[in-house]
Amino acid sequence: QMQLVESGGGLVQAGGPLRPLCSASERTFSSLAMGWFRQAPGKEREFVAAINWSSSNLYYADSVKGRFTISRDNAKNTGYLQMNSLKPEDTAVYYCAASYRGVQRTIGGYAYWGQGTQVTVSS
Repeated sequence: QMQLVESGGGLVQAGGPLRPLCSASERTFSSLAMGWFRQAPGKEREFVAAINWSSSNLYYADSVKGRFTISRDNAKNTGYLQMNSLKPEDTAVYYCAASYRGVQRTIGGYAYWGQGTQVTVSS
């Protein structure tokens, strides 16, 4: 069973950057699509961004478009979410996930999930 581990979250002031990353335990990761989701307190988990295995297709939620960039390095079994111009409303636990079905915007499309990393943006 492949494991995904997020890291790189933390506390940042509004307007600042963070770059969470997602480390996979198996080479299988390089052939799977990857997504980032987030869940704020009292809210449902929501789609943030997704990337296919070759990085040729990228998708973003409207709320992060132009501020966040998803990427991956298959040689390192690692995915990234570069977050710039952070806002207090970006505060959430961020999860990475991997999918056999190609790029997905829904939670049900992902077979593997990490444990999440907390991102807190202060105003």
